[in-house]
Amino acid sequence: MNLAVFAAVFPLIFLGELPDKSMFASLILASRGRPLAVWAGAAAAFAVHVAIAVSIGVALFNILPHRVVDGLVAVLFAAGAVYAFLIRNQVEEEPGDAEAKTSAATFATTFAVIFIAEWGDLTQVLTANLAARYHSPWSVGVAATLALWTVAGLAVVGGQGLLRLVSVRKARIATAFVLLILAGFSAAKAIGA
Repeated sequence: MNLAVFAAVFPLIFLGELPDKSMFASLILASRGRPLAVWAGAAAAFAVHVAIAVSIGVALFNILPHRVVDGLVAVLFAAGAVYAFLIRNQVEEEPGDAEAKTSAATFATTFAVIFIAEWGDLTQVLTANLAARYHSPWSVGVAATLALWTVAGLAVVGGQGLLRLVSVRKARIATAFVLLILAGFSAAKAIGA
């Protein structure tokens, strides 16, 4: 592990991810789901993306057209909005049984949202470029992963803080609407508008 490479990569990825849609999605998902499940889903998705970025790098981005990636992101955000409405009703009707199902569903939803949303994202491209530049995939991979996990942790804490101010029901409805808005932006980007 090259500590100089780590020290160079961590702040770049951390700052690159802070204003990102994935951070915002994690914050919203944490406001309506189990925080550990949200963080674990985001962390798993980020780890997969870092592995892809470091090992495959720029070649993958040459294969997948950005419009296709943006279209997939739009579909996933729309599906997340539908899920937010459906899980709200399920949890309100079956509070005991839904608790275990909700953790697994929250993990899976968060993983899917972050996994799809990160394709071709600034931090993934930056990670691939840094791995190529420094020729130190282990150092770049560890630094990028820890930076992304830190941002996801901050988002989860922020999402839980939001629950102190807003009811769970309102947060879930807001989540669905925010995901629909993100789907619209991604769809517009996919069609070139």
